[in-house]
Amino acid sequence: MTKHKLFKLGAAAALTVTGVSAITSLKTARAANFTAIKRVKINYLPGKGLNIWTNYNKGKFMGYRAKDGTIWNVAETAVDKKGNLWYKVGTREWIEARYTVDVGMDTPASTNAKTKKSTAKNGVNNVISLGTVTKKSTKKSKATKAKAAKVKKAKQIVDAAVKKTSKKSTTKKVASTQAPSKAGAIVALAKQQVGKPYAWGANGPDSFDCSSLVQYVFKNAAGINLPRTTYDQVKVGQTVYQKSQANGQPVSANNLQVGDLLFWGSESSPYHVAIYIGNNQYVNAATPEQGTILQTMTSYFAPTIVKRVL
Repeated sequence: MTKHKLFKLGAAAALTVTGVSAITSLKTARAANFTAIKRVKINYLPGKGLNIWTNYNKGKFMGYRAKDGTIWNVAETAVDKKGNLWYKVGTREWIEARYTVDVGMDTPASTNAKTKKSTAKNGVNNVISLGTVTKKSTKKSKATKAKAAKVKKAKQIVDAAVKKTSKKSTTKKVASTQAPSKAGAIVALAKQQVGKPYAWGANGPDSFDCSSLVQYVFKNAAGINLPRTTYDQVKVGQTVYQKSQANGQPVSANNLQVGDLLFWGSESSPYHVAIYIGNNQYVNAATPEQGTILQTMTSYFAPTIVKRVL
C-alpha cells in the first residue's frame, strides 16, 4: 500500500488533522516534518471533502479528500496553466486554494485526532501530537516572538532613517521644486523592496507577504494606513475593475493608474494583491521561491479586481 506524507504544523509543531479522521481516505497517510509558510481552512461544502491531487498541473486524484472545516499547513504555492492558485499540503499532495480561507498560524488545530509515535531512522522515537501543542512548540513560539521583536525594531530604525533623510532632502530643495506625488513615492518605495524575500506573516522591512508589502509601502510612502490582510484591503477604495462584471474580459492598462491595487481571486476571498506601478507592470511579494519581484501583466495571470485608494 502506497503511503503519502502529509505535513504537520511547522511553527507551532502540532500536526493538523490530516491523516486520521479529517480525511476520507482510500490510502494510508503519515506525518512529515516541514516549515509551514501559512495555514488554511478548507471552505468547501458542508459534509463534503476537497479532492487531493498529485500535482497542480494535470495532477491525478489521489483517492482521498480534505474534510470541510479542517485546518491544513501549506508548504508551497503554485499557479497552474489556467491561472489558478494551488497549495502543497504534503510531499506531493495539492489542493485548490480557491476552496480555502487563510487562518492565523496560532489558530488551534482540530482536537478530534489521536496521538501516535513514529520511529526515526536513528531509532529515536518522535512523538507526533495531532491537534495538540508540545513543549517543543513552546520553544519555537518563543523563538518566533523574539524574531518578530527584532523585525519590529529593525522596521522602526528604517522608518526613522527614512523620515530623517526625507526631512533633510526637503530642506535642501529649491522653492520652485515640487515634492513628488504620492503615486510617485509609492512607485519608488515599491521598487526599493524588489529582491527582498517572501515570508508569510512577515510585516517588513526585511521580508514581506503580499498584503504586508502593500501596507508597508502605502504607509511609508504616502502616509496611507491600509488594513493588514487582502480580505480587508479589497474593501478599501473605489472599484475600478471587476472581472465578474466585465464579461470575463481582462483589465486594460489604459484604465489603470499608478498606485492602483491589483487583486486576484473573488472580492469575498482574494488570495493575492500587488501594486500597479505603470507601463503594464506591478510589484508584488509573489512566492517563497520568487520573493518580492516586478512583473508585467499578462492575460495568462491577470488580476480579477482593481481598487483605487489614491
